[in-house]
Amino acid sequence: MAQAAASIDEYLAGVDSAFRAELERIRALVTRLVPEAEEKISYRMPTMEYRGRALVYFTASKRHMSFYPSSMALDELAERLTGYERTAHAVKSTLDNPLPDELIEDLVRVHVREIDAAKG
Repeated sequence: MAQAAASIDEYLAGVDSAFRAELERIRALVTRLVPEAEEKISYRMPTMEYRGRALVYFTASKRHMSFYPSSMALDELAERLTGYERTAHAVKSTLDNPLPDELIEDLVRVHVREIDAAKG
């Protein structure tokens, strides 16, 4: 994508259709789980915000997708992330090895809990 997207829909329109379907699935899961989450583009990535903080980012590259919940969520659920490449802030998946719905939901729940505790 040559120009930075102004919305998640615009970002997704520029992504390979197979990756787009996976990113749409992630978007729908997060929206269903946290209906008050707001969509935006931050750091050139699709972002779902909750209570004024980034809840998750999700992106596609040429060979994989990255899902950024929070480092705390990744650390807490580390044993369930075996089989996926991981950085300090993201977990990478492929079309052959997508993140399961339940894992995405649990990563989001951990970060929601973290944000709620900080706002408490």
